[in-house]
Formats: sequence, C-alpha cells, structure tokens
Amino acid sequence: MTSSPNAAPSASLRGAAFMFSAGLAFAGVNVATQWAGMVDGLSSTAIAFWQYFIALLFALPLIWREGFKALATNHPGQHIIRVVLAAAGVQVWVFALTHVAIWQVIALSMTSPFFVMAGAGLFLGERITLTRVATTLVGFTGALIIIAPWSETFSVYSLLPVLAAALWAGTSLLTKRLTRDEAPASIAIYLMLLLTPINAALWIGSGLAMPPVSAWAALAVIGVLTAMAQYFMTRAYAVADAAYLQPFDDLKLPLNVILGWLVFAAAPSVSFWPGALLIVGASLFLMRQEDRRKALA
Repeated sequence: MTSSPNAAPSASLRGAAFMFSAGLAFAGVNVATQWAGMVDGLSSTAIAFWQYFIALLFALPLIWREGFKALATNHPGQHIIRVVLAAAGVQVWVFALTHVAIWQVIALSMTSPFFVMAGAGLFLGERITLTRVATTLVGFTGALIIIAPWSETFSVYSLLPVLAAALWAGTSLLTKRLTRDEAPASIAIYLMLLLTPINAALWIGSGLAMPPVSAWAALAVIGVLTAMAQYFMTRAYAVADAAYLQPFDDLKLPLNVILGWLVFAAAPSVSFWPGALLIVGASLFLMRQEDRRKALA
C-alpha cells in the first residue's frame, strides 16, 4: 500500500526534524554565549541566569494561553531532579564555552549518546538496536577526529563538556519519561520556571555584577533561542525514542562549528570536515533505516 503525497510525516521523521531545529537553536545559543563571555566579559553564572530568565519571559505568553493547566503535574519530583541536573549542566557548559573553542566543546559533548543509550535501555525499556549503537559510535568517532585529544591544542578545560554531557543525558532521559504523561509545553515551562531561582542564587553568590549595555543584545538572543530549543527538543522526545534521536543530536556539531565560523571568523581545522561527514552521514543513515523498518512493521 503506497502512502498519499499529502500523508503526514512519520513520527520518526517529525522527531528528527524537531531535534534538528533544537540543534540549530542551540547553535545560536552557544555562539551568543561565547560572545557574551569572551567579548562582553560576562561570568558563566550571570550568563546562565539571564539565559533562562529571558527564556522564561519569552514563554510567559504560552503560560497565559494555556492557563494554570500548563503547570499541572503528577511528577513534581522528576521535574525537580531534571532541573537540578540541567542547572549543573548549564553552569559547567557555559564555563567551558568561555574557555574552549566552540567545536571542541561541542565535539566532547558527543559523549552524551553513550549515557542516553545506556539509560534508555535500563530505565525507559527502549529497544537498543545494533543500527542505533553503530550509528552512535560512528558519530562519536567523527567527533574524536574533530577534537583530536592527542594534539597540543587539547585543553583540560575541554573535559568539562563530558561532565555536562552526563548531566544532560540524565535530563534527556527524564524528559522522555515525562512526555509519557505530560504535554511538551508544560515540560519546557517547568524547566525554565525552576531553573531561574537556582541560577539566580548562583549568580548572587558570585557577586551579582550587572551586565554592561553592550551585552544585552547577546543575552536576548541567548534567552529567546533557549526557549525555542527547549520546546523543540521536548517535542522531539514526545514523538520519537530517545535512543533513536541521539545521532540527530550529533548534527549540532557541524551546525555550531559553521555558525561559529561565520560569527567569529575562526576557521575549523582540516580534520573537521571528515569528522562532520561521519556525523551527518550516520544521522541520515539512521533516519532512513528507522523509517524503512517502521514502514515494514
């Protein structure tokens, strides 16, 4: 039976599209974060606070439209644990971005799929196929080619994204679990709502220095794109398996490097291109294989 030309795209294809959109938004966030830290001189705690405070303001119309039902939840404990993991990941991530080249930071974050893969099988009961494992390994190999940890340019600060990757893997797994019972908009709103006071406490503890006027444009971009990225990512987990989505999350590497190249005029190393090809190729191959498998099911 052939499908109509107007048929809705499969859940896996929609999930991949949402994850790609989230990666594009996060690429904008990361480049703007580097600008705020390296050019405007903001601390990581200040950037993290304003990032999620502005994102929360951007989400207020959604809260107004949905009403208090958007905050209804049967899993307050899971939301709190998710936000604590996310807050720790944000602080570590922002600190790394202000000390390390963007493509190296993103490449090291590619260790996240290993944590997600293991967690998806252990805690979510998802099927971990050989294809999913193989494409994740190919994507990670591409990341290693780009970062070249054996080279002289490797910095100890670059190890921080590995810690952030582990923390965010826990966040992703809890996001997937929550999508079984709650709306994507509610999950995204809770993250921004609960992260704001945590980041505020960390910012106050670091000295409460107000950003200079020159930094507000970058902070506005960071906040708006963060709100968009969180919503897109939650939508992705709502329609597709967490393990399936991981190679598409790898696409943020070439997106970040290309955008950083355009903004900072910092050309990536020669090894970037074969590494990026492996990452993109693995993602596209997995999408094709998953769609074919579901069509035959």
